[in-house]
Amino acid sequence: MFEKKQFIYSETMGVCKVVDIVKLSTKKDAGEGIYYYHLKAVADKLQDAYIPVEHHEVQLRELISKEEASSYKEEDVKKLPLLRQEEIAFVLNDEKLN
Repeated sequence: MFEKKQFIYSETMGVCKVVDIVKLSTKKDAGEGIYYYHLKAVADKLQDAYIPVEHHEVQLRELISKEEASSYKEEDVKKLPLLRQEEIAFVLNDEKLN
């Protein structure tokens, strides 16, 4: 489980910040509620999403380590998908992670 204020990687949004973990309920779950991550994309401040904490279909994971990000050669990074490139740049340049 991720924590509030943690930076993570979403396969659909790239680097995100876990803004909150909220309990939402619908008529279907009879008021019991389901916990969701409220994610805010780092690259696109207007993009946010609510992803179930359990049984989510979107791949969520911790960011790669600074060591792993440093191991990529510049020419190899350019061949990666844009969201992955953004993750590497974020890890190498963000002071909050260092």
